[in-house]
Amino acid sequence: MTTYGLVGYPIGHSFSAIYFSEKFKNENIDAQYLMFELKSIDELLPLLDRNPEIKGFNVTIPYKQKVIPLLDSLDEVAKEVGAVNVVRVEWHNGKRILTGHNSDIYGFYESIKPFIRPEVHKKALVLGNGGASKAVVAMLNRFGIETMVVSRTKKAGVMTYSEIDKKTLDEYKVIVNASPVGMHPHIDEAPAIPYEYITHDHLAYDLIYNPDKTLFLRKAEEQGAAVKNGLEMLHLQAIKAWEIWQEKCDTSN
Repeated sequence: MTTYGLVGYPIGHSFSAIYFSEKFKNENIDAQYLMFELKSIDELLPLLDRNPEIKGFNVTIPYKQKVIPLLDSLDEVAKEVGAVNVVRVEWHNGKRILTGHNSDIYGFYESIKPFIRPEVHKKALVLGNGGASKAVVAMLNRFGIETMVVSRTKKAGVMTYSEIDKKTLDEYKVIVNASPVGMHPHIDEAPAIPYEYITHDHLAYDLIYNPDKTLFLRKAEEQGAAVKNGLEMLHLQAIKAWEIWQEKCDTSN
């Protein structure tokens, strides 16, 4: 049976697995979507060797960047972002070809666009510095929004959480949580920022969708900020992933 799946570690509740399983059932598509929990990205190629029926897969944390050296090529968006969340699997003359794509950037763009107020939202803090963060930064830059990545570790060009103060939040009116902090089951956790300085001019966006309203979003909303979770983004990126895989299916042997 044609197989698609999700590669990551650990993999808990998966939107993609639910979405594609329902899609295949409702549309009578003879395919399955499986969870591939890999303790090391080095397990990926042996997995594909054992399962030649895999035609494509999504990539989640912590492998959105680590998967890149194993791929044969990247599309232009994935090159720009420097992270991959969709891989297309093709076979040419008995040789497997892996192409990396990034549909996160599309999902993020379409879901945040209605909330952007250009006259107010000129700068953004992006919490976290993993693969998802890279997609967020790339997309905000396309909006013309200046970004500052926030990390727990001090690095060149990166702000630490302890450096965020009232002056920072007066300047940066968009705050995007691209870290896993607050994700189920750790629902009582939130990024360590001074929420008391958030105002009604702020937009707080959390890539997390489980729970549907994280502590980060609740705290921001209490201060009057507009809030948005990552569920629509995931839905949109899943649609884009399917388009990528179908393009492959339509054009390869």
